[in-house]
Amino acid sequence: MAKAISAPAEREGASRAALTTWIRRIVFYALLLVAWQLFTYTGIIPTYNLPGPADVASSLVSLFLSGQLLPAIAATMGRLVFGYAISLVIGIILGLLIGCFRTVEDTVGSLVLGLQALPSVCWLPLGILWFGLNDQAIIFVVAMGAIFSITLGVDEGIKNTPPIYLKAARNLGARGLALAVQVILPAALPAIFSGLKQGWTFAWRSLMAGELIYFTVSLGNLLQAGRDNLDPAQVIAVMVVIIAISVVIENLIFSPIERRIRERRGLGLRRA
Repeated sequence: MAKAISAPAEREGASRAALTTWIRRIVFYALLLVAWQLFTYTGIIPTYNLPGPADVASSLVSLFLSGQLLPAIAATMGRLVFGYAISLVIGIILGLLIGCFRTVEDTVGSLVLGLQALPSVCWLPLGILWFGLNDQAIIFVVAMGAIFSITLGVDEGIKNTPPIYLKAARNLGARGLALAVQVILPAALPAIFSGLKQGWTFAWRSLMAGELIYFTVSLGNLLQAGRDNLDPAQVIAVMVVIIAISVVIENLIFSPIERRIRERRGLGLRRA
């Protein structure tokens, strides 16, 4: 009976918390826009260098009505998803090999640590030499920018599995694949997911660097066009679109999964 009563109460509490979160965000961004507009009125920075929210919104509407914005978003997201998918497959496989085999850790693992420190923009010249000025070069840069973060996240999750979990599982007869799937993977999931999120962030950054290299339908090209035309409103408008896409993906994909993982591990409580 207590469980039946507590379940609706928990759902109601979660709904209230979600509503409170959205109200806080709306108020925060509204105040931020007002502060931005007021700052432009001061004239400390000329409006031709820092346009106000109204000018940026007008530029955004113009990009949409001209038919440039939606195709650019579609092309950019296609490259991002494809490159990230490649990095996901390779990164997870590398992370599993490094985390499970000492020889691979001593050899490939040390190389991955070094490559992780390499800025993703450094892959651009190599990508152009290998693939030319085309989408393959951009996708290559995106994949290389995200692979190593994912690899290290998977590796860290496997290595940080509490030894008591492994001992208990072995005492219960778990071995080999059963031990990996039923014990190590669930225990490593939070660290693995953190690596996936970080890899997604690096993929975004790598993509923007790649799209600025040559003319193609993309958000990066709209940024470049805004710079070439001395139009800061368009530059900021495209930046706002990139931020908005990132926020939407975070709230629709990554946050629900992360919340579910935390709740399953008893970490669902939030600070006041």
